[in-house]
Amino acid sequence: MKKYYNIGKNILFPICRSLTGKGVVKTLKIIQKEFPTLIIKKIISGTKVFDWSVPPEWNVSNAYISDKNNLKIIDFKINNLHLLGYSASVKKSLSKKELIKYLYFLKNQPKAIPYVTSYYEKRWGFCVSYNQFKMIEKKYSSKDKFNVVIKSSFKKRGHLNYGEVVLPGKSNQEILISTYICHPSMANNELSGPIVSMGLINYFRKKKLSKTLRFIFIPETLGSIAYLSKNLINLKNNVIGGYNLTCIGDERKHSCMFTKYQNSPSDEAIIEAYKRLNIKNYKIHSFLKRGSDERQYNSPGVDLPISSIFRTKYGEYPEYHTSLDNFDIVTLKGITGGFEVAKKSIEILLENIYPKYKIICEPQMGKRGLYPTLSTKTEKKLTRSYMDFLQYSDGSNSLKKISDLINLDYKSTEKINLILLKNGLIRN
Repeated sequence: MKKYYNIGKNILFPICRSLTGKGVVKTLKIIQKEFPTLIIKKIISGTKVFDWSVPPEWNVSNAYISDKNNLKIIDFKINNLHLLGYSASVKKSLSKKELIKYLYFLKNQPKAIPYVTSYYEKRWGFCVSYNQFKMIEKKYSSKDKFNVVIKSSFKKRGHLNYGEVVLPGKSNQEILISTYICHPSMANNELSGPIVSMGLINYFRKKKLSKTLRFIFIPETLGSIAYLSKNLINLKNNVIGGYNLTCIGDERKHSCMFTKYQNSPSDEAIIEAYKRLNIKNYKIHSFLKRGSDERQYNSPGVDLPISSIFRTKYGEYPEYHTSLDNFDIVTLKGITGGFEVAKKSIEILLENIYPKYKIICEPQMGKRGLYPTLSTKTEKKLTRSYMDFLQYSDGSNSLKKISDLINLDYKSTEKINLILLKNGLIRN
C-alpha cells in the first residue's frame, strides 16, 4: 500500500479535479500507468443519462484576486480549493464591498478553506479561510479596488471521463468496486478511495479469481448515474455484491453503510470481515444518512447490492470538504486498515457461492430426471428440497444461508447445488 499511498500524496493530490475536465483525465492516466488494463472511457457533454444530462466540460487555467498594488491575495495556483468549482470566466474590478459577496468561508473553522461548487448554475466565486477574510476586511479600506481574474472554459462538446479495470474470474458473477475522482485537493474524501482501489487491483490481479472483479473510477453522483445508464443490464445480471469506497484513509473508527434493506451479501461480508480482522469497535451508519454513490446503486430500478466502506464517514469529521482534509489525517496506517477491511470483504464474497436461478418460474423437473416417475414419500422429500433450494437461488443468498433457510444440512445443500448446476438450472 505504501507505493499507492505515495502516488496519492505526492502525485494525485495537487491535481485540480471536477466532474469533468483535464484533471480527471490526468488522474486516470496516472492510474493507468500503474495498471495498463485500465480503460479510459468518455461520455459526450449533453448526453442524457436517466434524468440527468452530462454538463459541459469545465477547465480552468488561472484564477486569482489581486489588490491595488497587483499583489495576489487569493491564488488558485497556491490552493485549487480557492476557486468555486465550475466558476465562470471573469475579468473585472470590484470594490471591497462588492468582492465580499463572492467570498465563501467558515467562521467556525477559521483556518480552513471550504470546498464549494456550482455545477448546474453559472456563477463565480472564491473560497477563503475566515482568517484570510478577516485580513481583507482589516487591511483594505472601502475605497480600495480589487482585480478579479478567472480564466475558465465550458466545452459544450466536451466529455465526462471515467476509468474501468476488469479482473476476469472463473464465473461471470461480478463484484463491483466503485470509487470517485472528481474532487480537487482533498485526501480522505477524495483520494483515499482511489488509493485503496489501486491497492486492491494490485493484490487481486495476482490471484486466480472465482468471480470477476470490476473496478471503476468515476466522478461522484453524475459519474455513477452515467455509468449505470450505460451498463445497468449487465450489472443487474451479474453483480452479486460490491462496495463504494470513500473516506477510508484516516485512523479513526472503522465504519460502513449497508444496502437499503441491510440484507445483501455485501452487508454480511463486511461484518464477517470485521469479525475475522478482530475489529470490534466499528459503526454501522443508517442508509437514511447516505450521501455518496451508494444512493445511486441502491436506487429503485437499479437495486444493486452495493454497500459502502469507510473509516470515518463523509460529513462526520471536522476536516470534511475543507483544505484541512489532507495527508495529515490520511496516514499510511489508516489507509492500510481501510484496505484490509475492503480486501477481506471481497475475499469473503469470492469464497462464498451465490446460486442464481437461470430460468423463469418453476422448472419442469421431470424431463431432467429430477422428479420421480414413481410417487413415494422419500422421492417427494428430495424433490421438495430441490424446489426449496431454487426458491432461494436469487443470487443474494450464499449456500450457507440457503442451508439455514430450507432447514437442510450444509453437505446436502452442497450436493443439491452441484446437481442443479449440472442440469443448467442455476449458475454460481
